[in-house]
Amino acid sequence: MPKPNSTAVTEFLFEGFSSFGGQHRLVFFVLFLTLYLLTLSGNAIIVSIICMDRHLHTPMYFFLSMLSISETCYTVAIIPQMLSGLLSPHQPIAIQGCAAQLFFYLTFGINNCFLLVAMGYDRYVAICNPLRYSVIMGKEACVRSVSGSLGIGLGMATVQVASVFCLPFCDAFVISHFFCDVRPLLKLACTDTTANEIINFVVSICVLVLPMSLVFISYVLIISTILKISSAEGRKKAFATCASHLTVVVIHYGCASIIYLKPKSQSSIGQDRLISVTYTVITPLLNPVVYSLRNKEVKGALCRAMGRKPRSP
Repeated sequence: MPKPNSTAVTEFLFEGFSSFGGQHRLVFFVLFLTLYLLTLSGNAIIVSIICMDRHLHTPMYFFLSMLSISETCYTVAIIPQMLSGLLSPHQPIAIQGCAAQLFFYLTFGINNCFLLVAMGYDRYVAICNPLRYSVIMGKEACVRSVSGSLGIGLGMATVQVASVFCLPFCDAFVISHFFCDVRPLLKLACTDTTANEIINFVVSICVLVLPMSLVFISYVLIISTILKISSAEGRKKAFATCASHLTVVVIHYGCASIIYLKPKSQSSIGQDRLISVTYTVITPLLNPVVYSLRNKEVKGALCRAMGRKPRSP
């Protein structure tokens, strides 16, 4: 129960980067704005190229385009507010606005986790069961996978937001973060949050450990199949089709696991904030960078779009 004579909170303030001087905040603003614009433009290019180039009208690139759209929505939910806070550190956010930000952040973050599973399954079928690939990974199966990922994201986000914002917030209103996230909000609640922390942990297991396990199993089967390929050139080509996805998977799940699966006793505000910056600002940029620099088909499509002949391998 809330303490007697406590005042109900109707808006929050982000601690964010307010401890830094104005000059440092300006440097961060320019850096994060540059990365944000690169992320938006990179994902827009990826989606446009996949839509325009018929060579990329395959399940693998359909999932990639959905991941790019989801990453864009994910960054839009967080970074504009963060940039505003860098310029003006003491801007309040209404409790309803905080709930909306948390909802969209969780929805698209969880959606990304399960889209990466769908992409891993696509690579598994392509390498381990190539003769049935077109049957298994048909258009309907791809649409169902994407819809399922988004549905899980919406469902889990609804559970998390409802569990957090049913709590009373009184007196304390400064969030020790640069956006509305579950753990910093639970610290501000003026009641026991044990049940909410259990819900947060269970959701984290469901959206991180389960997808990671499925991707891990997929790659164990993929690698065992690749190693059976007799020609070195065939093995190299098979590994190349998985390299971009595997790189994004390691970075995405690695950062998310450090943030959400680390024991509460080992949390430090500064360390959590640094990892969160990496996860929310830098990781979304890696998707277009990795897939454009390491993927020959995407590079070829970019060359064709610019009217240049793709280089021979």
